[in-house]
Amino acid sequence: MMNSIFAFIMPGPTEWVVILLIALLLFGAKRLPELARGLGKSIKEFKRATSEVEQDIREAMKEEETKKPEAKSADSSSTDSAKDQ
Repeated sequence: MMNSIFAFIMPGPTEWVVILLIALLLFGAKRLPELARGLGKSIKEFKRATSEVEQDIREAMKEEETKKPEAKSADSSSTDSAKDQ
């Protein structure tokens, strides 16, 4: 079922050729490499930003894991001292 849906969404080889010809007509041969370079830089920046966010999330999860055992040991020691009294 999903494959048939993607068949209508993704253009085939003929459609790509038509899209590239239209882009060539609209922007010209000199401008297309500039546009492709800009698109490549944008994709690179997006990937870098997403990897930074993923790294921040992983660091936060590690910090949270290290805090949990400390909190448990502090809770148990305060419970033990309350029992001693």
